[in-house]
Amino acid sequence: MIRIREAILVEGRYDVNTVRQVVDTVVLESGGFRIFNNREQLKLLRRIAQTRGLIVLTDSDGAGFVIRNYLKGALPAGRVKQAYIPDIAGKERRKRHGSKEGKLGVEGMRPAVILKALRRAGATFEDQREEGTMPQAAPITKADFYAWGLSGGPESAKRRAAVLHALDLPSHMTANALLEFINAVGTREEVQAVLDNLAE
Repeated sequence: MIRIREAILVEGRYDVNTVRQVVDTVVLESGGFRIFNNREQLKLLRRIAQTRGLIVLTDSDGAGFVIRNYLKGALPAGRVKQAYIPDIAGKERRKRHGSKEGKLGVEGMRPAVILKALRRAGATFEDQREEGTMPQAAPITKADFYAWGLSGGPESAKRRAAVLHALDLPSHMTANALLEFINAVGTREEVQAVLDNLAE
């Protein structure tokens, strides 16, 4: 699988699944129009954009462009790249009815189409990396969270709250959201340092 540096923001969970089968990077879900009222999600997206860059990959219909245009004004200029899929008529297999405009969304795109869109957007592919860019590292997993006592234990919520506070993140973030964020902008060593400080 091809690895890219930037995180990718898509509209829904089916889009996330499709893109994750094509490239190895953090893929985030905007939740469609819900992003308009989610200040904390925008704050996280800004941090991710500043740290590793962000690629916006929405559907090619009108709704996708409303979300895309909103994000252009809400995220830091120069740290966000725009990836566009072509207008292809059709309907995703899981849907009874096609979209209002009759176009396939991100989830309906073939891998080659998604890769082409990312290349045209200027995504930083692994073979283009230069010295000083993000180091390669094994992603932090749910098993790591369990081992660190951040999920699945009697004190997990308390430990997670302390980590969220130490990282200046929203207190109501779920374990999954924290895991996604750390994999996007943090390292195993940073989490370990926070946990070590908690133990003192």
